[in-house]
Amino acid sequence: MAFPSIPFLVFFCLLFPSLIASSPTLQDPELVVQEVHRKLNVSRRKLGFLSCNTGNPIDDCWRCDPNWEENRQKLADCAIGFGKNAIGGKDGEIYVVTDSGDDDPVNPKPGTLRYAVIQDQPLWIIFARDMVIQLKEELIMNSFKTIDGRGASVHIANGPCITIQYVTNIIIHGVHIHDCKQGGNAMVRDSPRHYGWRTISDGDGVSIFGGSHVWVDHCSLSNCNDGLIDAIHGSTAITISNNYMTHHNKVMLLGHSDLYPQDKGMQVTIAFNHFGEGLVQRMPRCRHGYFHVVNNDYTHWEMYAIGGSAAPTINSQGNRFLAPNDRFNKEVTKYEDAAESEWKNWNWRSEGDLMLNGAFFTASGAGASSSYAKASSLGARPSSLITSITAASGALNCRKGSRC
Repeated sequence: MAFPSIPFLVFFCLLFPSLIASSPTLQDPELVVQEVHRKLNVSRRKLGFLSCNTGNPIDDCWRCDPNWEENRQKLADCAIGFGKNAIGGKDGEIYVVTDSGDDDPVNPKPGTLRYAVIQDQPLWIIFARDMVIQLKEELIMNSFKTIDGRGASVHIANGPCITIQYVTNIIIHGVHIHDCKQGGNAMVRDSPRHYGWRTISDGDGVSIFGGSHVWVDHCSLSNCNDGLIDAIHGSTAITISNNYMTHHNKVMLLGHSDLYPQDKGMQVTIAFNHFGEGLVQRMPRCRHGYFHVVNNDYTHWEMYAIGGSAAPTINSQGNRFLAPNDRFNKEVTKYEDAAESEWKNWNWRSEGDLMLNGAFFTASGAGASSSYAKASSLGARPSSLITSITAASGALNCRKGSRC
């Protein structure tokens, strides 16, 4: 049985004294932690005051600045992991989305989100007000763009969603992406000078196809037709951080297929995310490449949390895994489409992870640190700090004129 650390229990004794006083099962530390998790999931959205010095290096880089609104592009200096060099539209002008419509995917109107993302020059895209953007077709982004939802409640929902295809330097921050659907056979513009015929899209929340230097941070994602975030076809240099993911089956696919060796160079950092209620599997599901899964909070899965095939290298460090009550689904890992004689040689390790409610991680490979050099992208913090690191996961309630 994996027991919680002393600092973890002390923190929650202070935060939830009524819980500790009323618990009838103090003799079982693991049951205490499970009940604390239940209380935490109710209250975690009230922990906004923990915006500074949380141990989360991304948030501590910019959220303590009361003038964040005037210094928006500072965010680009705060990336970590394999996607840390994604500058998005840092060197460009601020573009304000004033029109939530998407009437013409071939000739989008100025003021719309689609008009902004197809431009050739770098742009830092913000929003004039709260809005729900229902796209007619997938939003095909051009290079050097940032979609920055801070200061407004921005939902991209109920239609096709975001496609990052053969472009580079993309930041997507602070938006709600949900209920994404397949796009149809249609003409769509992807730059001021070019539009083309698109076949049916998968219905991913964020689809990265041959993209590089991509950072998806502080988004809330749920209930899409296919994956919430998928990266395939030679995509690399990606960081997926501080997101809150809920109510979805196949959460995240990294790697196109077992027969696509071009993904052998893929490097993805998955850090500080909360994998929450209603999730089933693929958090992530990996193929071929190198994957650093670090300081995430896994509070729900139905089948498994982390899986893979085609000999990916998976470096799991400082995560908190709370297994479901179903005794047949306690295992964090799933080795797909391979016999044990094959997968036992893959490099999968768990280092400093906190296992709760019977969760267990099946490691493989020799375990030598040198095997994980290409799957190491930042220093992991102790799993006892997961609560403060991930408390503000998802789209933040940043309002103009106040601290984020």
